[in-house]
Amino acid sequence: MTRIFETPIYPYVRSADQDAASPARHPVVVVGAGPVGLAAAVDLAQAGTPVVVLDENDKVSWGSRAICFAKRPLEILDRLGCGDPMVDKGVVWNVGKVFFDERQVYEFNLLPEAGHKRPAFINLQQYHFEKYLVDRVRELEAAGKPIEIRGGNKVRSIDQREGHVRLDIETPDGPYAIDADWLVACDGAASPIRSMMGLDFIGRTFEDNFLIADIVMQEGDFPTERWFWFDPPFNRGQSTLLHKQPDNVWRVDFQLGWNIDKEEEKKPENVTRRLKAFLGDDASFELEWVSIYTFQCRRMAKFRHGHVLFAGDSAHQVSPFGARGANSGLQDTDNLVWKLKLVLEGKAPETLLDSYDEERIHGADENILNSSRSTDFITPKSDISRIFRDAVLELSEHHEFARPLVNSGRLSVPCTYDGSSLNGTDDEKMPPRTRPGSPASDAPIGGKWLLDMLGGRFQLVTIDTEAPERIDAGGIGIERLALSSADDPTGALAERYLGGRESAVYLMRPDQHVAARWVGFNEAAVRDALDTAVARDRGWTR
Repeated sequence: MTRIFETPIYPYVRSADQDAASPARHPVVVVGAGPVGLAAAVDLAQAGTPVVVLDENDKVSWGSRAICFAKRPLEILDRLGCGDPMVDKGVVWNVGKVFFDERQVYEFNLLPEAGHKRPAFINLQQYHFEKYLVDRVRELEAAGKPIEIRGGNKVRSIDQREGHVRLDIETPDGPYAIDADWLVACDGAASPIRSMMGLDFIGRTFEDNFLIADIVMQEGDFPTERWFWFDPPFNRGQSTLLHKQPDNVWRVDFQLGWNIDKEEEKKPENVTRRLKAFLGDDASFELEWVSIYTFQCRRMAKFRHGHVLFAGDSAHQVSPFGARGANSGLQDTDNLVWKLKLVLEGKAPETLLDSYDEERIHGADENILNSSRSTDFITPKSDISRIFRDAVLELSEHHEFARPLVNSGRLSVPCTYDGSSLNGTDDEKMPPRTRPGSPASDAPIGGKWLLDMLGGRFQLVTIDTEAPERIDAGGIGIERLALSSADDPTGALAERYLGGRESAVYLMRPDQHVAARWVGFNEAAVRDALDTAVARDRGWTR
């Protein structure tokens, strides 16, 4: 049987640019056809911004790699038009369990409240994830949207020039060059683009290794939950993580320690020995993919360098506990694309892109902090640290106060851009969860979902109050979405957006984050908040 990751899905095809007398110029070029690069390209094309994706490969990734996709990225994927196939294929889960030695010490629910369209997480192999994004690219191409993906196109060098970037590209037919107004580097943790520019990470590398084993197992006595073991009998002194994936594939992560022979550990007979100790000698399974990773919590000092913008693993890295890698990368592009579109259209100054640095470095630092804490708890580096950790685990079995101290990976949550220069007016008496800078919280409205009603544009959301149907300000149209709390019998809309007030007005950004909020409508305040949200000062002109 031929599997997805063995088949070219965007094979090399000669492009017209290769026969041009001089380098063709494109508004945006994305380098890297992984989850982050493809999401950026889809977002741009949906908004009508022409984009070319370059990738030296012609097929999706091999192995599960990123498998845990959180609620907020699933909501972003809904806006990109491919959330449904991801969730339909993925393994949905909200519950996790923590074990110490052989016994369960407690369990947690990541989405205990109702009134949300999407679950806390799905598990989905990265190759499926990429395939659905490529399918979406093909849909957009068929609909005449300005998007193109070029497999077998390897960027060999870049040169930043006045107002654009020159890229030299290698193909099976030989080299050619193109120009890009803006280059978005989504070319992974080893980022050739970053190396070409002489840039590097700042941060921390942890002295530990984990073995990943993807196994195909028809029978498994495990539910669709996240299970994490500290010091289990089958991996003494270390930890182990288990996730179920689609197609009867199970992901097992074994902590190995620091001083190991990686090639020896990856040999099938040694991986099988570990799996048999875990699953039992009679367990029947097939190895699909094996890899070893080392923890790193690092980022670039800046994500914007002139007309080159870095996103995803090329900009930042975290240890995998907490599923913060791909999830944060999708939030990078969600933050970047609408800003890039407004700059290209001349509706916002280039300084708006400096807020990409500001907001997503804030997100990266938040992820690095939480990921570092998880790694320190999972892999204690001193006797005192291990005694503390084990005491916390013992107490957590019977005492609720100890459970927040257990850190088997604080799982990914969406970033709130507190303190962002783009944040506008805030009525602080409204609910904290929907303050300026925060992602919109979903709620059921008249048989629909609120986030499905928000588009990739600025919108004025009114709840139980009046406002104009549309406001035009500096070339940006703000359409009104009128809601009534009476259309939500569950009370979720009122609880998440009114907080006891009789009415509310929210200015929503194209990435579904709150720009500003008021109790009632004031057009001058809305216009000021829009100028703030797109980094326009009063002297700015188109």
